Amino acid sequence: VQLQASGGGLVQSGGSLRLSCAASGSFDHIGTLGWDRQVSGNARELVARITTGGATVYSDSVKGRFTISRDNAQSTAYLQMNKLGPEDTAVYYCNAGIRLRGGRPYYTYWGQGTQVTVSS
Repeated sequence: VQLQASGGGLVQSGGSLRLSCAASGSFDHIGTLGWDRQVSGNARELVARITTGGATVYSDSVKGRFTISRDNAQSTAYLQMNKLGPEDTAVYYCNAGIRLRGGRPYYTYWGQGTQVTVSS
């Protein structure tokens, strides 16, 4: 199972980016999907989560600016980021709770990270 994140890049303050995270491989079900971010030297922090039913959670720092969504048919999660500021500069990691075939429990998988840089 792999998570492939994409969509990062350089954007000016006030701009927007859309991140994608696609799951591939052999699995039975994808549970909660999420995005975290990390600034070099700091701990990784939660950005957003979305359950299989569509319930969402956001960090206070992104609430009202970022929107997480998912396409279950495509096994893909998205993070629409609007009104970006320099404080949003970080490496963004997607994650997913995935249940492998054979009735196994859910395990958390992580994508490789995608850099988002916001210039002032």
